[in-house]
Parts: sequence; C-alpha cells; structure tokens
Amino acid sequence: MIRIVFASQASGLQVDYPLEKLKQALEERRGLVWVDFCGEPDETCEPILRDLFGFHPLAVEDALQQTNLPKVDDWGEYLYIVIDSLDFSPQEGALRQVELDVFLGAHYLVTHHDEPIPSLERAWDSCQRDARHTQDGADHLLYRIVDYVVAAYMPIIEQMDREIDEIEDRLFVSPSPDTVERLFALKRALLTMRRTLTPQREVLNKLARDDYRVIDRRDRIFFRDVYDALVRLHDLNESMRDLVGGALDTYLSVINNRMNDVMKTLTVITTLFMPISFITGFFGMNFFEPVAQLFGWTGKTVLAATLALMLAVPMTMFLWMRRKGWV
Repeated sequence: MIRIVFASQASGLQVDYPLEKLKQALEERRGLVWVDFCGEPDETCEPILRDLFGFHPLAVEDALQQTNLPKVDDWGEYLYIVIDSLDFSPQEGALRQVELDVFLGAHYLVTHHDEPIPSLERAWDSCQRDARHTQDGADHLLYRIVDYVVAAYMPIIEQMDREIDEIEDRLFVSPSPDTVERLFALKRALLTMRRTLTPQREVLNKLARDDYRVIDRRDRIFFRDVYDALVRLHDLNESMRDLVGGALDTYLSVINNRMNDVMKTLTVITTLFMPISFITGFFGMNFFEPVAQLFGWTGKTVLAATLALMLAVPMTMFLWMRRKGWV
C-alpha cells in the first residue's frame, strides 16, 4: 500500500494524493509531501525511490533489505534514518522488532516498512485530523513520528515490569520450570530492547546536536526531548535486566533450599533405620543358633529386649539430632 499526503498553502491538506501527481507535488518547494510505503514489493518501491526521488542506490538497497540497526546517514540533500518499532507479546514473552526506514528531505518525508506500525498510524491519523501537524516542515513531522514510536516503548516496559512482579511473587510459593522459561523469555526480550535502544539513542543524539542541512535548528530541541526519553528507557531496561538476573538467582536459591530440605529428610530417615538394620542383621546371624549352646538368645525375653533396643536407639538419635538443630 502506498499512501501520500500533500500539504501546501495553495491547496491545503490533501490526503490520498494520487501517485501520478507525485512528481508535480515534489516540484512545489513550499509544500510538504509524505509518502508511506507499507508492505509494498521491492519492484514497486525501487523505481519510485531511485528515479522519482533520486535517492542513492545504496540507501535504497538498505531501505529495502530491512536488516539494519538504527542509524542515520547524511546524503547532503536528504537523510536516511533507520528506527525500530517494538511489539511485545505477554503470552509468548517475545519482543518483535519492525524496522522503519525514513528518507527526510527539505520538503518531503518518505517512510518504508514491511508491516503496519501502530505508532506510524497514530501519526498518520493526527495529520488527517489536524493540518497544523504538516505546517512546521518535514523535520517536525519526523519528530512527531519518532515521538510516537518512542512513546510506545513505555507500555512495553510497564508490561515487562508487571510480568517480573508476578514471577517474583510466585518464586517463594510455587517455583516451577515454567517460571524459569518465562524469566529467560523476559531476559531475551530485554536484550532485544537494549539492542534497539542503544543505537536509537545515538540516532536521536545526532539529530539533536549535529548540523544537518534538512533539520531546522529550532527543531533540534524536540529531538533532544525524545533523546532524553530514550535515555530514561535505557536506564529502566538496565534496571529490569538486573531484576530478572536477581529473580533467576532467587529461583536457584529456592530450589537449592528445597533440595536441601528433601536431602535432610531422607538423611534423617536413613539414619533412624541404620541402627535397626544393624541390630536385625547382627542378631540374625547364624552365630547365635542353638548349636553354639546359646539357647537363651532365642527366648521371649531376649526378643522383647531386642525390640525395645530397636525402638530406643532411633528415638534417642532423633532426640539428639533435634537437640543439635538438624531437624
């Protein structure tokens, strides 16, 4: 799908501008053109990007590959910018990245992405509702898009934070292999977010501080505001990674403590039955048979004394171990 917005002082805001008139709109230097490519095949996008806009083949190739980290390339008359939109699934615990490629010129903005991006749709709807969003230039429109994309990170952070809280509450009650699976899924998601936030923070830092021809000095402060938000998100990401690491350590400690309790119980049971096994084994030997002229060992009195000894020894050992604090 190819969508075009064209805004000028003469004709006002025109949504769903025809592709056939795009060249005419680009020739009007006082107007603003926003072209959005969503899921279009490469053979459709490449001629428009190369021939109509005149973008460098390397920049076009990067935009169509969709395998780049966030970055900004200065091509003089325009900027090629890559930013990432994130989508988190609490059920799967997976964080999905959607690359957004942007070409920013003096009076035009081109966005390319393979999948729908909710943040971009919000910016598109805002332009349709209020024409003032297109009156401050293409660089300010880019700021609004990036601001929507970064603002969508915070609900993801909050979802992950709630997930971590739920896992921590269950660690001491009912730890299970599913708990470990969820923790590792969160750890992978946070690592993916960190790989996005770190380079994207540098992109916004460059847009806020470097002297680019197509960005007005007055709009740099807006990019600096988004940069500050990314710095806060990066710090939150680091804190949550520490929480997940701490939760993993806590899980292992709880499991080890439970295993120690199990081993302690089994050891107590084994220790209690060891003297019984010894006594029964000792008095069951053929050495004490009547052929050795020891007929008294087979009487009722010796049997009662043996049973009493078998009961007294483990009870005494149990009381002794309890006094030592082992049980």
